[in-house]
Amino acid sequence: MPLRSLAYSLARPLFRSSAPGAALVALLAAPLAALPAAAAWELDPAQSRVAATVVQLAPEGPIPRQHEVRRLSGTAEADGTLVLPLRLAQSDVIERMGPLPPWLSGFTERPMATLTTRFPPERLERLPVGESLVEVLMLSVQTGNSTRSEPLAVRFTRESPERVRVTNAERVALDGRELMADPTLRSVLLLLGYEQIGDEVPVSLDAVLVRR
Repeated sequence: MPLRSLAYSLARPLFRSSAPGAALVALLAAPLAALPAAAAWELDPAQSRVAATVVQLAPEGPIPRQHEVRRLSGTAEADGTLVLPLRLAQSDVIERMGPLPPWLSGFTERPMATLTTRFPPERLERLPVGESLVEVLMLSVQTGNSTRSEPLAVRFTRESPERVRVTNAERVALDGRELMADPTLRSVLLLLGYEQIGDEVPVSLDAVLVRR
């Protein structure tokens, strides 16, 4: 696929809403939205990322490859609500694509999805150092003109008074067939060399909250 055609598909109101696209965003970013407000916590971008493992189905056999969304950042409001925009520039797709045309470069910094959630901050404040708790979060995902909600179980582990690690509480996997059926996601996967992928795309989170 020509780069200009791919660029056009990425530039449409940004990442036009689709079921697998919205699910991908939700699963990648939902756990990161649960920030406690009372202590003014924020994500450490240097240590907050989500990884997805895509299995390429090649003639020589399945080849697993990992992709990441990095530099995740956000700060909770006083009531525990977080609004978290996700940008294409945070993913490793841009690195693998190489330099983009100047007319498209500005789109990489615009949100391709916006996530909103709310978490009771008092529970995390009471969590002792060395202990963990699991919460099922409801995440609102807005992509284009569509908004949908997704539940996701996440684990909070207090590593120190100033530091909390956030990870998946359960195994999470996307449907590879649905991802390849989405025109925009299929264009990106084809550009990265994936003509066929496995039925499952496991997703894992490793993020760190720190006090401001």
